[in-house]
Amino acid sequence: MINELLGSIVSTAALKCGYENTMTVIKSNRPDLCDYQCDSVFSLAKASNKNPIELGEEITKEINSMDNFDDYFKLVEFAKPGFINMTLSDKFINEFIVKMNSDKFNLSIVKKPNTYVIDYGGYNIAKPLHIGHLRPTIIGEAIKRIINYKGHKTISDVHLGDFGLQIGQVIYGLKRDDIAANEITLEDLNRLYPEISSLCKENAETQKECEQITKELQEGNEEYTLIWKKIMEVSLLEIKEICNYLNVSFDFWLGESDAYKYLDDVEKILQMKKLLVESEGALVVHVKRDTDKKEMPPMLFKKSNGAYLYASTDLATIYERKNKFNPDHIIYVTDIRQNIHFEQVFRASDLAGLISYDKLEHAPNGTTNGTDGKPFKTRKGDAPKLRELFDMVKEAFIDLKEENKDMATDDINIIVNAIVKFADLQNAREKDYIFDIDKFAQVVGKTGPYILYTYLRTNKVIKDLGIKTSKLGNKIYNDVDRELRLKLLELENSFELSFTSRKPHYVAEYIYELCVAANNFYQINHLSSLNDKENLNDWIYLLTLTNKVIKEMLSLLAIDIPTAM
Repeated sequence: MINELLGSIVSTAALKCGYENTMTVIKSNRPDLCDYQCDSVFSLAKASNKNPIELGEEITKEINSMDNFDDYFKLVEFAKPGFINMTLSDKFINEFIVKMNSDKFNLSIVKKPNTYVIDYGGYNIAKPLHIGHLRPTIIGEAIKRIINYKGHKTISDVHLGDFGLQIGQVIYGLKRDDIAANEITLEDLNRLYPEISSLCKENAETQKECEQITKELQEGNEEYTLIWKKIMEVSLLEIKEICNYLNVSFDFWLGESDAYKYLDDVEKILQMKKLLVESEGALVVHVKRDTDKKEMPPMLFKKSNGAYLYASTDLATIYERKNKFNPDHIIYVTDIRQNIHFEQVFRASDLAGLISYDKLEHAPNGTTNGTDGKPFKTRKGDAPKLRELFDMVKEAFIDLKEENKDMATDDINIIVNAIVKFADLQNAREKDYIFDIDKFAQVVGKTGPYILYTYLRTNKVIKDLGIKTSKLGNKIYNDVDRELRLKLLELENSFELSFTSRKPHYVAEYIYELCVAANNFYQINHLSSLNDKENLNDWIYLLTLTNKVIKEMLSLLAIDIPTAM
């Protein structure tokens, strides 16, 4: 990466001056003064008991005395009280861009891939998908694609909630309404779950009956199993259609039910390691550590009535994944409110010797809020189902311009996806964000349509000129030209941040900034009226690479590009 390369140059200069220290270089926060800066002078001066101004000037002088200084820099100067400011040479910028014009943009791809299991989606069977399911779905898909692009092997699993209390509640409702298994419809499921769920809160007897049905289903009751299979069939048809619409795919469509066959093995392991403790008739695993500063309750493995819980099946799923895939990492993308749950499960897995704590990651996401700052609701006051949300977004985009009404259906759907996904992925995943449909449907501002429009507009400029070039000259022609080239150089840093932190917003932010630079570039530089062939070839080279980066980085966010806008 640029930062690391420049950091090594400054570190070498510091070493030649007699200082052993790793010097860190960052993108300049004053681009009007320089391209990159080193702020490590202060810490090095303190450690060396020296004046930072004297030390900084000494290192800067050493850098300027490099034999190959011009290969890297146009200017390196010290700025009081302790900054080393670096302006890159045109030669360095252009050579780096040429290297980028290769497979995967010359990013650092791993030579020894790890195996990552990515657990996201987590849909509950028999419940309609609503806006709360959106974030883990599209964030998880982006994380998977970024890890895969880095060169690692990914295994994605939706991990359905298909054996919990909600199934018992729906079965109760189906039996109450005398609906046979072969007559179950999606409308029945959408109606019955909220209805019976509310009834359970009001009536303790109904709650007990639903819990008993759930327990008997888990124990293999044939009648309930037949109904459950039909519920699965109807629910999965709807879920898969929505995932296909979102361009989201899973390698495995497993769920809680698949983990049940491993529960006995896990329980034996916990017993053998003397981790299961009886508490009021239930079995728990104490996962509290002496270093904990906050309360950490024990993980409940089995209820007093013998029923298992989410923690039990999550632990059994870890055991299953270890035996099937032997992963180096398992990443769970879920709501941030499940932090304690996963902390308990990860600690229990570590104690039981299933998969060690350091190989298990929770990548939590915040909530999607309305313009009032509260969780996004429809006018009816409930969380919109995903199909409703897509329709709302589609209407908002079409209403913006008369010509949008004549767009191809496939293009409209691609744009709806871009609106929804970019609105989400531009935010740090653990933060809540406001979903403003009217704002995010616009073709101006930090929106999906703006990104798509930039790509299509740039693509049209390139096609209209009809010139293909494979060479880049040594010149940089003006400030906006240089700005675009420098932005291209920042790709690897943004990509690496997204990979290491499991935060796709670094890639999303980069795409937006690159589009802003590209827009500035072709608004000021009028390629169609340019007579200098060398200049024109260089700029076509630059725009072609820019569009390639935009398209490929968008694909990591599962965003496609329409044929027209």
